[in-house]
Amino acid sequence: MQNLHTGTRTRTRARTGTADALSDAELAQRAAEGDEGAFEAIMRRHNRLLFRTASSILKRDAEAEEVLQEAYLRAWRGLDGFRAEARLSTWLVRIVMNEALARVRRPRAQVVPLDAAMDAMVVEGDELWHADADLQPDRMAMRGEIRRLMEARIDMLPDVFRSVFILRGIEEMSVEEVAQALHIPEATVRTRFFRARSLLREQLSCEIDMALADAFSFDGARCDRIVAGVLARLAR
Repeated sequence: MQNLHTGTRTRTRARTGTADALSDAELAQRAAEGDEGAFEAIMRRHNRLLFRTASSILKRDAEAEEVLQEAYLRAWRGLDGFRAEARLSTWLVRIVMNEALARVRRPRAQVVPLDAAMDAMVVEGDELWHADADLQPDRMAMRGEIRRLMEARIDMLPDVFRSVFILRGIEEMSVEEVAQALHIPEATVRTRFFRARSLLREQLSCEIDMALADAFSFDGARCDRIVAGVLARLAR
């Protein structure tokens, strides 16, 4: 599709400070024409979402990074088949999901007993939190513990619930987008998300909402490593 050796002419086009102002469709069009800079902007914009998508299936960060790089290469080769009427993020999620599912050989999953959790579920009222209190060292340490517990509990969810919860609850994709990405009905997305959240609330109660933003952290170094790895392979 693209001439990978045109990078010297085109790679800097999306780095001129305008890339952030471009829509996904515009970046995809430029990337389809061989602009590696536009493709780098796409990767940086969607890295966290796609890394979390891969992690929701593989549960190993290193393996998720490998799968994400493979998925980006597949996306690069297939960009001329992308249609702007679909969301680029949904299209990329599908590629990552397919790549991860092709890689994994699932052992018998450890799951949270659904019936017991549903019977014991008690939804508490939301607790009022004050911004100043949240900055105290003891509160920050507590949130760190809650985050680690939540990540462990998410990993223990049944496979069909875990991917829905990652995309809907943490990445805040719409029900429609999740349904399109996973090829399931919107009603199924809502049901699976409700059940997954109920299982987590059994242990985490209202703290789950405080820790969601920190779950499955994705730092700048990881983002740079993934982008550099993909661009190096494109250059070859």
